[in-house]
Amino acid sequence: MEPQKFCQSCTLPIDNMEDRGTEKDGSKSDIYCRYCYKDGAFTDPGMTLDRMKEIAQAEMKKQNLPDNIIQQSINMLPRLKRWQVPPIA
Repeated sequence: MEPQKFCQSCTLPIDNMEDRGTEKDGSKSDIYCRYCYKDGAFTDPGMTLDRMKEIAQAEMKKQNLPDNIIQQSINMLPRLKRWQVPPIA
């Protein structure tokens, strides 16, 4: 079965509650994974999109995922919530 929810920072599937990050109150995040988000904040607030691409690609290669899946995930990163540039007021 295809994952329904993905981390809005790194594309990790977060359908399983144990894969989700936590909010300040300890509840599970609906949009970020446990690697990217803990206690209501990003685990690496200075992370850049380019660095995330490098990390995600390396982690997916370790899992021996097909190249087309890796490329699809990397291409999806700029469209995720964390990487959206807020509009200038």
